[in-house]
Amino acid sequence: MRDFQNKTYWIVGASEGLGRALAIQLAEVGAKVIISARNEERLIELSEELGSNSLVLPMDVTKESSVRSAYRKLPRTLDGFIYVSGVYWHMSASSWDREKAEEMVDVNLVGAMRCLAHLVPKFMKQGSGHIVLTGSIAGYRGLPGSVGYCASKAGLMSLAETLKIDLSKSNIDVQLLNPGYIKTRLTDKNPYKKIYVMTPEEAAQFSVMHMRSNRFQSSFPRIFSIISKIIKNFPDWLYFKIFS
Repeated sequence: MRDFQNKTYWIVGASEGLGRALAIQLAEVGAKVIISARNEERLIELSEELGSNSLVLPMDVTKESSVRSAYRKLPRTLDGFIYVSGVYWHMSASSWDREKAEEMVDVNLVGAMRCLAHLVPKFMKQGSGHIVLTGSIAGYRGLPGSVGYCASKAGLMSLAETLKIDLSKSNIDVQLLNPGYIKTRLTDKNPYKKIYVMTPEEAAQFSVMHMRSNRFQSSFPRIFSIISKIIKNFPDWLYFKIFS
């Protein structure tokens, strides 16, 4: 079981929602947290709540210069990296918004790759590391009205699998979180009826529990995870008939 006492974790996307709740819960179990997001004001408010075991590092994951600048301010030794940054807009193929679709992919997927381009070599050099990426139950299959979002999350989930394979002979652990609906500004934009909605605090509890384990991925809440995995295995003709 992984121990977070006196470990330093960089949480990207920590200004609200799951990222904020994770920062609080990791700090409560003794971790030192470096919190990043675009909204510096919210980060400062969170840091004041966390106390001395936190460091504010504002960053825009869509800009390589911002990622590079933040990376250079990290401590010499970093134990883990958690990527929770994400944006969402409800969007069907018939109402395609190029800028919003591209931003979903840029923040949800490419932003993680920008960070990892710096962090993977760092972890390899120091001989250890812990990478935690946040996919989604929405990444299992394409869903209606989710142009951009499903693609970005499916890509991130695939990236996590690739990293797990490529780094399997190193002392770098890779884990994947696939949450269902979490009560945030993002899910409030979704016009569909939502079931089994978690609070950020509940989702963070599931996340920390998984991070303590040796398992690669965890999808939660469990009942929603089971339903989604069953749907994932539907034959194409049935899947498209149901969702079209």
